[in-house]
Amino acid sequence: MRTLFGRSRMPGIVLALVFGTASALAQQGAHATVVPQASRQAAPAFQLADSSGANKQVADYRGKVVLLNFWATECGGCKLEIPSLIELASAHKSDSFTVVGVSMDTSYEGSKSADEAWSKVKPFVLNNKLNYPILMGEAALITSYKLGAVPATYLIDRQGRIAATYAGVIDKSDVDSNIDKLMAEQ
Repeated sequence: MRTLFGRSRMPGIVLALVFGTASALAQQGAHATVVPQASRQAAPAFQLADSSGANKQVADYRGKVVLLNFWATECGGCKLEIPSLIELASAHKSDSFTVVGVSMDTSYEGSKSADEAWSKVKPFVLNNKLNYPILMGEAALITSYKLGAVPATYLIDRQGRIAATYAGVIDKSDVDSNIDKLMAEQ
């Protein structure tokens, strides 16, 4: 898990990165409880570009259960959980479920621009055979999703509400079970 501390630099917010190999190992197997429907909060809105430059919004996924994963290319914990995300994307492949990865390389890895970040992310996606869409994150997501570290994963229900939150490397069987619960909801 990579822990972040915000700091100002020029006009924008840039995050300093603290490598946390020990904490990544301590945060393996993260579990979450599905929040009762009446208590769920709307997932914060975003408009982020995919690798082709097309903008995607959280609202574009309404009607689907979404596993929203925040990660970075040099994050050890993120690399550990990618095979689980690939398996979950394959196991639940349907019109009513998707995994969406949000690269935080512009903030966490200190890239100066989205283009610079994509120059790292695109080869990473190809080399690791990611089978789900990747969007380029921005610093505002750190506040809106209350990100303190990556990896961070959110299960979003069909109505666009956060149903479960995972801090650290996910426990694949726990996520799988929670996806099944959300897919069964009316």
